[in-house]
Amino acid sequence: MKIVLDIDKLLATGEITAGEYERLKGFSLRETGSLAFNILIGFGVIATAVGALALLASSLAAIVLGLALALSGMALSLQRAEEWGLLGSILLLVGAVTAGGGVIALTDGGTIGFLIVTIVCAGAGIFSKSVLLSILATLALSATVGAMTTYDYATYALVIRQPAVTVILFSILALVTYHLSKRLEPDYERIAIAVSRTSLFLVNLGFWVGSLWGDSLWNQRDDWDLRSAAAIPDWVFVFGWAFAIIATGVWAANANKRWVVNLLTVFGAIHFYTQYFERLGASPGSILMAGLVAIAIAFGIFWYNKSTKPSMEMEPENAG
Repeated sequence: MKIVLDIDKLLATGEITAGEYERLKGFSLRETGSLAFNILIGFGVIATAVGALALLASSLAAIVLGLALALSGMALSLQRAEEWGLLGSILLLVGAVTAGGGVIALTDGGTIGFLIVTIVCAGAGIFSKSVLLSILATLALSATVGAMTTYDYATYALVIRQPAVTVILFSILALVTYHLSKRLEPDYERIAIAVSRTSLFLVNLGFWVGSLWGDSLWNQRDDWDLRSAAAIPDWVFVFGWAFAIIATGVWAANANKRWVVNLLTVFGAIHFYTQYFERLGASPGSILMAGLVAIAIAFGIFWYNKSTKPSMEMEPENAG
C-alpha cells in the first residue's frame, strides 16, 4: 500500500520529529532509486529484445532464444531466488518479449499470434509478479481486436479498427481486474490494478476513434472518409464517451481514485477539443476559447489534487 504524505509540511507543523523526518526521507530515497532502476530495466528489456530480433533475423530462432531465456529465468527465480532472483526476473522479461516478437513475426502479425503473446506475457507476468509483462499482455490483447500504432516520418498514428469491441472488451476487463484486486495479496493486487488502468486507457482510445469515424463493425469500408459506412454512427460514441467520463469521474472522485480522476480529466479535455474543432474548425475565436478552457481544466486538476485526501490506493510501483 502506498500513502502520499508531505513530510516537509508535517515537519514544519510539528506533527513529526526531525528524526522521523530523516527516517521517512530515507525510505523515499530508496523508493525513488528503485523506481529509476525499474524504469531502466524496462527500457533495457525492450531494447534487448528488439536487438536480438534484428540480429537473429529469424522468427523461429527468436522464439527458441526467448523460451530458453524465459525458462532460465524461471529456474533461477524458483531455485536461487535470494541470490539470483533479480537476474531471473530480467531473463524472464527479456525471454518473454523476445519469444513474443518471434511469434508475431512468424504469424505475420495475425490475431492468433497476438493471442499467443497475450497468454505468454500474462502467464509470465503472473509467475514473475511483473507489472510490465502484465501491461504488455493487455496491449497485446488490444491488438487482437485491431488496435495498433504506426509511425512514418514525423507522423504518428493510432489505429482502432473495432472501437465498439474495444470499448466493451476493455470496460469488462477493467471492472473485473479492479474488483479482483481487492481480493488479492499485494504483489498480485499491483498487477490487477495495472491491467485495470491500462484497460481504462484503451477504453478511452476506443471512444476517441469511434467519436470521429463511427464503427463499421464487420463491414468493409469502401473509403475512409469520416463517417463512411458506419454501422454505429459517431454521435453514439460522442455522447457515450461523455457519459462514461462523467459517470466514472464522479465515482472515482467519491472513491478518492486520483489516478482515475486525472486520466479522465485528460481524456475529457481531449474529447472536448476533438469535438470542438471537428464541429467549429480552427479560427481565432475558437482557439482563444479553447485556450481559456485549457487553463480552467489545468486549475481544476491542480485544485483537485491539492484538496483531496492522501491516496490509499495501491500503486504499480515496480516495472518488473
